[in-house]
Amino acid sequence: MKTITSNNEKDTVNLGVLLGANCQGGEVFALSGDLGAGKTKLANGVARGLGIRTPITSPTFNIFRVYKVSKNKKIKNFYHIDAYRLKSEKDLVNLGVEEFLGRPDTVVLIEWAEKVEKVFGKIKKIKIILESVNEKERLIKIYGIKNF
Repeated sequence: MKTITSNNEKDTVNLGVLLGANCQGGEVFALSGDLGAGKTKLANGVARGLGIRTPITSPTFNIFRVYKVSKNKKIKNFYHIDAYRLKSEKDLVNLGVEEFLGRPDTVVLIEWAEKVEKVFGKIKKIKIILESVNEKERLIKIYGIKNF
């Protein structure tokens, strides 16, 4: 586990950029944290790190959005999922998540991942927990990445 302190939103986005820039394809980021902890800011950074310039917004009502990745030879799609409104893993499975989860040409980021833990099965995931220290500062705990 690696713990990083983010002093502001820019730090959180920059951490995401670093994570995204180091993706090789097939990564599944499982984000957890309270409302306002910075999950969507981190998602924005991952998208930027993948070369996506479109602003990323939380897909709460759509459940997930797909963004095309054009500046990476291996990675073609970035799936941003918000499980906040889901009742169970079955809701996500019914949306076809198993078709793209862990694919080598795809990066998946799931906000509120704790609500759909069972959907991961044996797929290796990078678990990230964002904890609010105060209005601006966050402790970000990252599990499942070596040499980061």
